[in-house]
Amino acid sequence: MGFEEMPTNNFVESSFWNFDVLFQPQQHPARDSHDTFFLKVPAYTQTLPEDYLQRVQKIHESGGYGSRGYGYDWKREEAEKNLLRTHTTAVSSRMLYALAQKPFTPKRYFSIDRVFRNEAVDRTHLAEFHQIEGLVCDKGLTLGDLIGVLNDFFSRLGMIKLRFKPAYNPYTEPSMEIFSYHEGLKKWVEVGNSGIFRPEMLLPMGLPEDVSVIAWGLSLERPTMILYGIDNIRDLFGHKVDLNLIKKNPICRLGMQ
Repeated sequence: MGFEEMPTNNFVESSFWNFDVLFQPQQHPARDSHDTFFLKVPAYTQTLPEDYLQRVQKIHESGGYGSRGYGYDWKREEAEKNLLRTHTTAVSSRMLYALAQKPFTPKRYFSIDRVFRNEAVDRTHLAEFHQIEGLVCDKGLTLGDLIGVLNDFFSRLGMIKLRFKPAYNPYTEPSMEIFSYHEGLKKWVEVGNSGIFRPEMLLPMGLPEDVSVIAWGLSLERPTMILYGIDNIRDLFGHKVDLNLIKKNPICRLGMQ
């Protein structure tokens, strides 16, 4: 489908790239210790792009580009805090910022790697799991393009029962949660989140005003649970995993030119 893989080799990220550049306010509940693993050593990052940081601060405090912002005192100390990344969208923000520093070229990016969240462990949740991240950056993109890409992706996995539910994300508008029917659990299970990145995120980076970015973040474990009829995520990932599941299934080989 023409996607390039993003580098995801840094599990540790700064709050600036993980939250602030995504137009997520510093008082947002997801940023406190109940949902995020903050580092003690090193507790703070030392390298942030100063000119971009000032633009991000302005859009949070007083808005710009037609936005009113959030109207609060943005603190650099909060942005410098190091954490275990809560989503690979932190990588997407870095890639889009790098893209904005050059003459614009349409891009399709993806990544598959580990993320960390301080949440209760149950049949469908772990504090450590894998995320499939994808985005398309181009002119004239719509919500229909996003739905089309998601339907194409999941249909190739054999998952044709999809539902999309309107949602709220600080960094996308409109936003949609993605659900797929789980035959084992006999219910619809959320498998991802998606949306169109807000101008408050893209324009401070320096991307042209007519450029749109459709993006999505999908769990790797939940679609796998649906495909293999597994009703407990701890049977798929972690010390309770059944290695026979791996041994009995064929290797997936990608075609090489």
